[in-house]
Amino acid sequence: MMFLRLLVISAGLILVWQIVVLLTGAPPYILPGPLRVATALVVNWETLLQHAWITIVEIVAALLIGSVFGTASALIMMASRSLKRWLLPVLVMSQAVPVFALAPLLVLWLGYGMGSKITMAVLIIFFPVTAAFYDGLRRTEPEWLELSRVMNASPTAILYHIRIPAALPAFASGLRVATAVAPIGAIVGEWVGSNAGLGFYMLHANARMQTDVMFAALGVLVTVALVLYFSVDWIMNKIVYWHLN
Repeated sequence: MMFLRLLVISAGLILVWQIVVLLTGAPPYILPGPLRVATALVVNWETLLQHAWITIVEIVAALLIGSVFGTASALIMMASRSLKRWLLPVLVMSQAVPVFALAPLLVLWLGYGMGSKITMAVLIIFFPVTAAFYDGLRRTEPEWLELSRVMNASPTAILYHIRIPAALPAFASGLRVATAVAPIGAIVGEWVGSNAGLGFYMLHANARMQTDVMFAALGVLVTVALVLYFSVDWIMNKIVYWHLN
């Protein structure tokens, strides 16, 4: 059913796109039509696939690293109030500084390879995972906690057997948000400085006024983002099966 909805939405957007092209009479180098973009996609398919694979690796690696650091940070803040007082301002400050402004520095420090792009995406992913998981840990049902204390459960047992399972739905929500925004970090990092990836390929096409190729790369990026999001959503639904509507 979800796949059918995606097809209907995609068809509607393509139809609107074609209508806009016809009504405005925009030249192909400004706004190419769907057929021209589809042709560019077929002609450049192998090259697009090579660059897409690099971007996918960057996004998946950033998701794994960001999720681990976000989970650990939330657990640390939950376990120690004193550490929370020090860590929470750091988290807020990390979001107050525009991450995009750090991209040139990351490229300078980490080079043009995957490291700077993965770090860029991790900085974007880290906060929603940490905030959502920590909020879930804090909002554990008071009755469950009271019952565990009556049964003389240790703080460690309460954390691992009550708080963490209760916070998994919130963690899943944070991870879904992180998956949706992860491509932003990778692509911006590739725009600032890289030698491969969809962002690099889009800049390369832009410099050559190949707008249809740019749109084709954008279409591949959207497809990658959707596949990743729905894959993570499916996995989270399997893990947090009791929280499904």
